[in-house]
Amino acid sequence: MKKSMIWLLAGVMAFAFSGLLFLQAKYISTIFSTSSEKFNETVKASLRQVAKTLELDETRKYLEEDIKRNQLGYMYQNAPDPKKVGQSIRQENHQLRVIRQADGSYLHIELQEQFSTTEEPLSTLKAPPKDTKKDLVNASEEIQKTLMQRYSYQGGLVDEVIYSIVQTANLKPINERVDFKKLNNYLKAELINNGLNLPFVFSVINKDGVSVYQSDTLLKKPNASEMFTQVLFPGDLPSKQNYIRVYFPTKSDYIRGTITFIVPSVAFSLILLITFIFTLFIIFRQKKLSEMKNDFINNMTHELKTPVSTISLAAQMMKDTDITKSPEVFKHISTVINDETKRLGFLVEKVLQMSLFEKQKAAFKLKELDANDLVASVANTFTLKVEKYGGTIDVDLEAEDSRIYVDEMHITNVLFNLLDNAVKYRQPDVPLNLMVRTRNETGKLVISVEDNGIGIKKEYLKKVFDRFFRVPTGNVHDVKGFGLGLAYVRKIVEDHFGSIRAEVGDNNVGTKFIITLPLIKN
Repeated sequence: MKKSMIWLLAGVMAFAFSGLLFLQAKYISTIFSTSSEKFNETVKASLRQVAKTLELDETRKYLEEDIKRNQLGYMYQNAPDPKKVGQSIRQENHQLRVIRQADGSYLHIELQEQFSTTEEPLSTLKAPPKDTKKDLVNASEEIQKTLMQRYSYQGGLVDEVIYSIVQTANLKPINERVDFKKLNNYLKAELINNGLNLPFVFSVINKDGVSVYQSDTLLKKPNASEMFTQVLFPGDLPSKQNYIRVYFPTKSDYIRGTITFIVPSVAFSLILLITFIFTLFIIFRQKKLSEMKNDFINNMTHELKTPVSTISLAAQMMKDTDITKSPEVFKHISTVINDETKRLGFLVEKVLQMSLFEKQKAAFKLKELDANDLVASVANTFTLKVEKYGGTIDVDLEAEDSRIYVDEMHITNVLFNLLDNAVKYRQPDVPLNLMVRTRNETGKLVISVEDNGIGIKKEYLKKVFDRFFRVPTGNVHDVKGFGLGLAYVRKIVEDHFGSIRAEVGDNNVGTKFIITLPLIKN
């Protein structure tokens, strides 16, 4: 897949995911706004009902006080004797039935028979005497008159109470008009009835704007938008009105709690985002590895062609009888075949090294070794190759405890790879100087290989251990390679529970590789 196509797919996925996040955020915002508005309306309705209840309480209070003031006199004048009225109504097993009009006034009174519990024929019932009927009519007239007098009196009494409320109620201080404990109970009961069982703090503000009462102490001063305000007695003059202010400290938590899906929704969105980013990273990484593998195959194919063709040509030449008769030419051809065979073997070894990366861990033949002896042996073997280019190799074995438990072949290859890189990346006009050291560090053995070659830029010091990576050199390819040597070195060292890092050499010249391995006692 082309890189442009990957970027196009990534762009489409990013656009779709951004749109999804936007819609989700918009939906959550709408839900929050709707829940907040519903909460506000519920609280306002509760406060209005509380204010109405307080008005009713005050009216009832004035009415009771007015009744008490007039308790010395009877509730209506010229009241008849209740005993007489009762006797007149209940005579000869009869009773009165009062007929009312639609407006509540009395129309007339009927005489209704009160049958006894024993069943008797209608013919056996005696008609009430004429005097009794007259008494009943007189009693009914007296009751109607009494009720009208009582109605007039009570009407006047109510008018008097209303006048007192209008004229004198708003002149009293609010703390005399309202019982704050009862107000708190009203608020709590009304909010619970409307489904809001939340802690709240309320304060009462008098007509002068001064806080008269506050139910609890606030940890922080709330914003004006967070307070709910209601006039306590709406009938008062505007200049005499008192207010109640209510604040809900846990309002935000309550609204968030009503939207239970928000937490899993955000969690799933984050998982999708992380998965999306990780997928893009894997795609680009795999594409880069694929390109490197293709380059490796192309380079390896080209490199294999040269020794194979040289060996083939030498074999054909050896078939010539004239060449076999010349010992010098035969020896030269044999040498060429031997060198090219070694080169071919080296290339095959590179391919085998690459196969190590496909395994979780290489199979080692571990044994106890003296690292000082191993380093000295490898340096001695490499001396001829270094001297061939006019260079020198120095060995400094400072480690007093150098016993390690490793695979001899692989650790030897690690040292050979580092020394071979130092030779390949030497400065053309400067004599090569190599320094190999060993030393101890808190239960560990440290082996360092330092050269004075062309060096590595700081931004590439960590990347040189990646597979197929080669330091960019433009269009110049003086040194052949596949970018596997240092990757192999790091894998072998790490599989031995060690570590390796690259640093800039002393005086910012050349490169220094530092290997750390655990000692055998650890």
